[in-house]
Amino acid sequence: MSKYDILIVGGGPIGLACGIAAKKAGLSFVIVEKGCLVNSLYNYPSNMTFFSTSERLEIGGIPFMSLNNKPNRSEALEYYRRVTQIYSLDIRLFEAVNKIEKKGDAEFVVTTSRDVYAASNIVVSTGFYDIPVMLNVPGEDLEKVRHYYKDPHYYAFQKVVVIGAQNSAIDAALETWRKGADVTMVVMEPQIGERVKYWVRPDIINRIEEGSIKAYFNSTLLEIREREIDIQTPDGPLTFANDFVIAMTGYRPNFNMLKDFGIALSADGKFYPQYNPDTMETNNKGLYLAGVVCGGMDTHKWFIENSRDHAEKIVDHISKKKNKAGI
Repeated sequence: MSKYDILIVGGGPIGLACGIAAKKAGLSFVIVEKGCLVNSLYNYPSNMTFFSTSERLEIGGIPFMSLNNKPNRSEALEYYRRVTQIYSLDIRLFEAVNKIEKKGDAEFVVTTSRDVYAASNIVVSTGFYDIPVMLNVPGEDLEKVRHYYKDPHYYAFQKVVVIGAQNSAIDAALETWRKGADVTMVVMEPQIGERVKYWVRPDIINRIEEGSIKAYFNSTLLEIREREIDIQTPDGPLTFANDFVIAMTGYRPNFNMLKDFGIALSADGKFYPQYNPDTMETNNKGLYLAGVVCGGMDTHKWFIENSRDHAEKIVDHISKKKNKAGI
């Protein structure tokens, strides 16, 4: 069984940043990722453009060169792949962490789908993109319902309902409409979200105002059937024909996994994990959090650009512990 100073759970940008920081500090480490490299980014819509500039997405001091002011998904995948190669990061892909057990105060045993590891410290950097927030309405389990949106061509000439009013929903509505879909938006809020990318928000508002895309605000989905759906609007219930429902209702961290790892979560419905913001160490000594997973249900609190420093905080704290112990 291999023994490491740090085992990092999650091979996204922040997990990679933690590996880079560990390597620079001379600490032994391994990154374990259940999917492909930067799996969440890979599953973003094919045509997605980041809100951030390329400089704010950089890790490890490696420049992120983009053809545009705002980089796209394809450029990000290439960049993080290149960073991984430059630093020769030890990353095990398509290997899921099944269990973390603590042996005494200074060692964890980690069982994955392929191996068993020992580590003095664990960093959980798993993001939030794996579990969609469900609508909990009849028919949500039908094949026509998608909580992930990839490419607009699939929906050409179909009757599409998009649920939501934030960036992912707006991108899905505009892109599928431009491929010939008949698009209707169902929005719980009274307007398009204020956080929508500033160069996209006027576009969707104009398409709604001109009638190209239909939108029902202050409305909710009631039931989904094979060829139609029911919604509740301020003017009463409506039923209309439908081929696909793209439910862009958001995503959440795997809270059950965090609890299984011994991390305390708040009881206020937000499920904020308990950790020290100066060191990122949780209530479970030797177990750290990094990136979006720190925010509980507030998944818009942390991004790549404002959580890159988590890696330095964690590695600095672990290095000091190791030096103090004289290891």
